[in-house]
Amino acid sequence: MFTIRYAADRGKADFGWLQSRHTFSFASYYDPAQMGFSALRVINDDSVAPGAGFDTHGHKDMEILSLVLSGSIAHKDSAGNTEVLPAGEFQLMSAGRGIYHSEFNASAQQELRFLQIWIQPNQQGGEPAYQQKDFGQREGLTLILSPDGRDGSLTLRQDALLYQLILPAAQQLTYSSLVGRKQYIHLISGELNLAGNLLQPGDGIKISGETALTLTANAGVKALLFDLP
Repeated sequence: MFTIRYAADRGKADFGWLQSRHTFSFASYYDPAQMGFSALRVINDDSVAPGAGFDTHGHKDMEILSLVLSGSIAHKDSAGNTEVLPAGEFQLMSAGRGIYHSEFNASAQQELRFLQIWIQPNQQGGEPAYQQKDFGQREGLTLILSPDGRDGSLTLRQDALLYQLILPAAQQLTYSSLVGRKQYIHLISGELNLAGNLLQPGDGIKISGETALTLTANAGVKALLFDLP
């Protein structure tokens, strides 16, 4: 079964310094039909003005992933991590029993755009953790998150996988999954055809009851593919 979440239907927030689009219910945006999908709880598409950002605030028992699409993030947290995350890199912060952090646009001139993604962990508490990596722009599927850190991926506290999908125009691949798993695809750029469902940038699609997905790029595609419990 396929259910498209169109970009135009997402929640919106406008704080002047922050423009955000919410795939699922978040902060003041609430839709009881959009409370997440399996362990995937948040996908926010955030644009942050130069020099602005999120002041220090806390989280616990959440896996928080950031992917910079343009610009760079200046990250600080209460575990002592002070990092700059440039475009193309992934950052995973496991909040564990509790962590405080801030995320600012590292540039005084350039806008920052990034995806903020929350995944609910399958364990409570534990030490907070921080991971950051550039996985490059290899064509096909690149494993970004896994529960065991396989193939150089970041280690996620959940029985879930995340892949970066890059397909040139007119290229096709098939993704196979185990019976009972669910998938979610978020399209960053290009045009993707999945079983006759056309996705445009910002669109997502909920998938259940499928064990083989044939993905076709009508135009060069960059997307995130989540394989969820």
